[in-house]
Amino acid sequence: MAKTSGLGDNFYIAGYDVSGDTNSLSRVGGGPAVIPQTSIVQSAQARAGGLRTGDLQWVSFFNDDTLADSAHTALKGISVDDQVCSYLRGTAIGNAMASCVAKQIGYDPTRGADGSLTLGVAATSNGYGIEWGQQLTAGIRTDTTGTNGASLDGGAATTFGLQAYLHVFAVTGTSVTITLEDSANNSTWAAISGAAFAAATGKGAQRISISNAATVRRYVRAVSSGTFTNARFAVNLVRNETAGAVF
Repeated sequence: MAKTSGLGDNFYIAGYDVSGDTNSLSRVGGGPAVIPQTSIVQSAQARAGGLRTGDLQWVSFFNDDTLADSAHTALKGISVDDQVCSYLRGTAIGNAMASCVAKQIGYDPTRGADGSLTLGVAATSNGYGIEWGQQLTAGIRTDTTGTNGASLDGGAATTFGLQAYLHVFAVTGTSVTITLEDSANNSTWAAISGAAFAAATGKGAQRISISNAATVRRYVRAVSSGTFTNARFAVNLVRNETAGAVF
């Protein structure tokens, strides 16, 4: 793939699209913690991988608009509950997307001498590390009825299960349920066992996982169903390329 800039990116937190109120992201990272294991016979540090972690740090513009997705609405509560945060590199099916179940840390304003007002925010992983996957929707998808979404070609089947993240931004109607389906030929489809999100009645986010020993066929799509006239949502698909991934 060609090198790209960071233009046209999106950022979501717990079903809020705060892309338009986000100034910058200074960290989207994680991985295993480093455990020193240097013996007295070694002349350099020896280290082993420990527990997985994840961190996101960003700068938000102050926006107290009453619109449902304003940053102030999303962040001012500094909830103690888990929040799903997701960074999207552009908005196209197959593009990179990083998601993390995290605790929000801070909502600290900085008033510059030039009159600017921005807020530093961080989110630290809880229970899972940060996970990089691929967008299964082109940014935010809007369905007005149950829909079979466009497919994502993984190139080949994988045999180590998957994790997936869902942000639901709005639902008009009773509820929407998002299910993942796979196919070997992009023609005959079947639901992936265990890969269905709980029915959503409004704004929110979820993480699901299936067995690390499960096969996921080459093509995957997101399918919506339920009683609704408008549903706006985004999905991140994380295929496990090796055994032993956190699920």
